[in-house]
Amino acid sequence: MGLSLPLVLLLALAAPAPPALTVEAIRVEPAAPGPDVLCHLAVTLKNRGDRPASVLELAVKLGGIPLPAYRDRIILKAVEPGATRELRLYNFWSTEPARPAPADGKLVLEVALLRAAWMQRETKDGATVWTPAGPVAGLPSVKTLTLTLAKAKR
Repeated sequence: MGLSLPLVLLLALAAPAPPALTVEAIRVEPAAPGPDVLCHLAVTLKNRGDRPASVLELAVKLGGIPLPAYRDRIILKAVEPGATRELRLYNFWSTEPARPAPADGKLVLEVALLRAAWMQRETKDGATVWTPAGPVAGLPSVKTLTLTLAKAKR
């Protein structure tokens, strides 16, 4: 028994809209790190809104374990309306004593944009002044990437 067309339309209209600011991509270099390798992390954000967004609060997890470098930190880079922006984040080690390599060789990396603010930009006395203009609704925006760890060199 299928759904009637009016019910399908009603369900589509009731679905929450995606947030105007989203995590679009995660980039890690090297893409297949071995054990005890320093990895470089970058994330791409997309602003579908009509104002700049900033005051970004991110959380990053490796293998389900939060990385403490992101606790109580905000990033003050702006993502312009209609644009994408790649942000370089903190480096991390592929393995650590408290986080050994997974038995299956797959390391799941999760980046969540927890909070952000719309910004108003104006010029006062020759200086650019940024003022928060309210929170970005619909967050968090979460993206995951599974890294396949290279075998240790012997």
